[in-house]
Amino acid sequence: MSNYRGCMEVNFFGTLSVTKSFLPLQRQAKGRIVTISSPAGDQPFPCLAAYGASKAALNLFINTLRHELEPWGVRVSTILPSSYKTGQSSNHAYWEQQHKHLLQSLPPGLLEEYGEDYVTETKELFQSHACQANTDLSPVINTIVQALLSPQPQARYFAGPGVGLMYFIHSYCPFSISNRFLQKLFVKKKLMPRALRKQSSFDLNLSLHNNNNNNEEKLK
Repeated sequence: MSNYRGCMEVNFFGTLSVTKSFLPLQRQAKGRIVTISSPAGDQPFPCLAAYGASKAALNLFINTLRHELEPWGVRVSTILPSSYKTGQSSNHAYWEQQHKHLLQSLPPGLLEEYGEDYVTETKELFQSHACQANTDLSPVINTIVQALLSPQPQARYFAGPGVGLMYFIHSYCPFSISNRFLQKLFVKKKLMPRALRKQSSFDLNLSLHNNNNNNEEKLK
């Protein structure tokens, strides 16, 4: 729960607090509000529930604010970047520390159901995805400048390669296609949780046992 609360405090309540503080000046000056959000707030990226939920709250707040401030002449825009390398994303020691903390903090029963190898694979997939992220932040910077200076700013901006295609697939393709696209694009899990692996192994052994019994009955 602390992960969910931490994400909400930073991504939603932090932005809400700063925006609220400046709203009187924004209304007086007919200013602009430009917010950096994430496609994870609109699309269900696997293993990003806490982060995505906080960005979903932010997206809805900003969209509502855009309607409410329109009579005041305040323009409100949201920028949705693709994957970029920032902060600790390429720091190997940081990932190892987070992984160790997660293994120590998970309830024993939950860790037993998923398995340490499953958690480790997830960490490695996230780390690999972060290391492959774009290092050139200029598309995001240029988009921010455009949202600030354009005479007619857009409500939403896609910053970086692939974001527009991602939203097109999410909005217009059948759910089965968009769901598979997200799974192939982001966290490509190979391992199943340990409890499901055990169940699959048990079901397979049971099936083989039943087949052997049936064959023996036929022979008799």
